[in-house]
Amino acid sequence: MNFRANDRVSIDLEDDGVAQVRLTRADKMNALDGEMFNRLIEAGQALQNMKGLRCVVLAGEGRAFCAGLDLSSFGRERGDEPPLTERTFGNANRAQQVAMQWRKLPVPVIAAVHGVCFGGGLQIASGADVRVVAPDTRMAIMEMRWGLVPDMGGIALWRDLIRGDVLRELTFTNREFTGTEAQAIGLATYVEDDPLQRATQIARTIADRNPHAMRGAKRLINAMADKNTADLLMEESLEQHPLLGSKNQMEAVMAGMQKRKATYEDV
Repeated sequence: MNFRANDRVSIDLEDDGVAQVRLTRADKMNALDGEMFNRLIEAGQALQNMKGLRCVVLAGEGRAFCAGLDLSSFGRERGDEPPLTERTFGNANRAQQVAMQWRKLPVPVIAAVHGVCFGGGLQIASGADVRVVAPDTRMAIMEMRWGLVPDMGGIALWRDLIRGDVLRELTFTNREFTGTEAQAIGLATYVEDDPLQRATQIARTIADRNPHAMRGAKRLINAMADKNTADLLMEESLEQHPLLGSKNQMEAVMAGMQKRKATYEDV
């Protein structure tokens, strides 16, 4: 299955259930204008309802993952947009949804980050479950440079990734850091010279697991930041109960015992 949204975003769903998602505004280093925001949300909605989807690899075409806001176009595009305080996408506004939707997707999302990853681009990457980053990637929480605060979900996403004092320093100074430093502070899961290859390798491993269990695991891990211990213990039981003895769970056991590739029923 292929999906292309106005030369801003593309989706290629491969046979194993891995969706290769690309930001395709390469001539602008995948900077975020109003049209890119709309197309990214359309892509997220398409993925949310995509049959056979098991994992997403998110990357940018050209020289960058995403250079952040396209300031040259943004001042002209406010128009009749609702106020930022209006929740137009569940718990988020439009800009926040662009980053938060990757965390909200029912399947794991692996971001492959290279070149430049600034501002809104860093917040989008932070919405992924795993980030594989090239060592020389230029990264920054850029908003303070323009007299702004991070407001695309970054604060909600970074609370379980970055130590508080480090987050303060990066936000207050908007200094650049590399992919190598990103791993040291918690923003990169892996540092690889070819992040797309590693991200796809991880995605293929995920796609080879019970898709019902994988979605349950993502729901559980997403709940960690907001629920207390008693509620999390109950959530574990609620997720596990329907998996035990299910067709896909038994297939996982048999495939492991017989040393063969499992064949699962998709969600």
